Amino acid sequence: MGDRRDYSERLLDHYRNPRNVGDLENPDAVAMVGSPYHGDVVRLSLRIVEGTVVDARFKAFGCAAAIAASSMTTEMVRGRSLEEVERITNLQVAEALGGLPKRKIHCSILAEQALREALASYRCRAADGSSNAG
Repeated sequence: MGDRRDYSERLLDHYRNPRNVGDLENPDAVAMVGSPYHGDVVRLSLRIVEGTVVDARFKAFGCAAAIAASSMTTEMVRGRSLEEVERITNLQVAEALGGLPKRKIHCSILAEQALREALASYRCRAADGSSNAG
């Protein structure tokens, strides 16, 4: 795969050693984005306590950049307030990875989209008065 020579060491590290892989039990927010048809799918789950993301996990199916972007996103949100998390952009994810080739920028967009949808699902649940108890 010729793609890898365009990847930073940091991106390759997150691909080879992804952080926070898996699902959270009873998450406060979950989002699944992407398309199996196009090859990249990301599932992001968050645990939120008193307005702060205390844990984040992901599962990603796709290329090295999609896995690395998802891994980096979980690292970027842990310990941050919802207001801080809302301001995270795909460009910040790409920058934190040491950059992405233009043809792979959609992978950081997918990570941002998962984050946005997870926050939206959390806010919707909070507005409805839902809790983790099923």
